[in-house]
Amino acid sequence: MKRRKTKLRYNQNGIALLFLSPWLLGLVCLTLGPMAASLYFSFTDYSILESSRWIGLDNFTTMLTADPLFIQSLKVTFIFVFVSVPLKLMFALAVALLLNKGIRGLGIYRTVYYIPTLLGGSVAIAMLWRKMLGGDGLLNQLLAMAGIQAPDWVSNPKYSLYSLILLSVWQFGSSMIIFLSGLKQVPPEYYDASSVDGAGKVGQFLHITLPVLSPVIFFNVIMQTITAFQSFTQAFIISNGSGGPVNSTLMYSLYLYKKGFSFFQMGYASAMAWVLVLLIGLFTLLLFGSSKLWVHYEDGGK
Repeated sequence: MKRRKTKLRYNQNGIALLFLSPWLLGLVCLTLGPMAASLYFSFTDYSILESSRWIGLDNFTTMLTADPLFIQSLKVTFIFVFVSVPLKLMFALAVALLLNKGIRGLGIYRTVYYIPTLLGGSVAIAMLWRKMLGGDGLLNQLLAMAGIQAPDWVSNPKYSLYSLILLSVWQFGSSMIIFLSGLKQVPPEYYDASSVDGAGKVGQFLHITLPVLSPVIFFNVIMQTITAFQSFTQAFIISNGSGGPVNSTLMYSLYLYKKGFSFFQMGYASAMAWVLVLLIGLFTLLLFGSSKLWVHYEDGGK
């Protein structure tokens, strides 16, 4: 009897492994394998066209001491992350609060607001965005009708990065859907009890909605921060792959791409990729560390 149970358990495990095998194969061949190769190349001088040559930490030393464009790409990326993520989340939360009022046709509004998220990362939308914000684009034509002579929002280095931030904020749909789902979970009894005690709408938002919603806010902050650090398509399309004007849109991932596939410095690009991994990991750890101060779980976070 015991032998039959053991055989049955082995058969069940074998079937489970059979169904998992495509995922395991993809994990090893498409994720872990390239990551291991990238880690090795980060310590080499590798140009794709020639064999790699071991140079130790030279790529990392050059990056930190003799590459001003690396520092510029970090600066541009940090501005993009620290401005676009809070703006996107505030906008998403504001729209979610409006949609949580029980208005008719909620499904239609939810779909309409989610569409930019589906389209925003595409090449076509980035090109359309460039045409709209160009010197003779739709936005400037509308401003000209009001007597306002506006600059070229894409070609002017003062405003080009903020054009990318605006495009990022426009893609608030996924965060909005998650916020809306979180708002539906807030017990209405909390608001009823606070109303009896004389609390106003602002007080209810600050002392009920935000604390109860804080785990959802935390999740959105983590996901949007990681996504923002990896932003590439919009900067590539709007700057024609140059990161211009005057390196004002030289995002970190764009500079990494140029090093690897334009200048064929694959070893240096691999080193940059691992620095990006460490940066994202560091900021994620900081967010998790700070969560003890502002994220509230009903079970105390156990």
